[in-house]
Amino acid sequence: MWTAYTDMKEANYIGADKYFHARGNYDAAQRGPGGAWAAEVISDAREGLQQLFGHGHEDSEADQEANRSGRRGEDPNQYRPEGLPDKY
Repeated sequence: MWTAYTDMKEANYIGADKYFHARGNYDAAQRGPGGAWAAEVISDAREGLQQLFGHGHEDSEADQEANRSGRRGEDPNQYRPEGLPDKY
């Protein structure tokens, strides 16, 4: 998850948020049940804090769907925005 987070910050690409959410959760879930569990806990805490500090509910729910998709093992590239450099 950390690699996806640092890549998201480095890319600073508008519209790529959901892709990096899905990718981070996907990568964590590939490490086994413990990775999937940790990804869920971290994702839920992050979204909870963002909602607490005024982040929109709809955007938070869309982030959570991308998180769940990644943990289910679905391809994160379904969220990849056009034009995001291949490096990511």
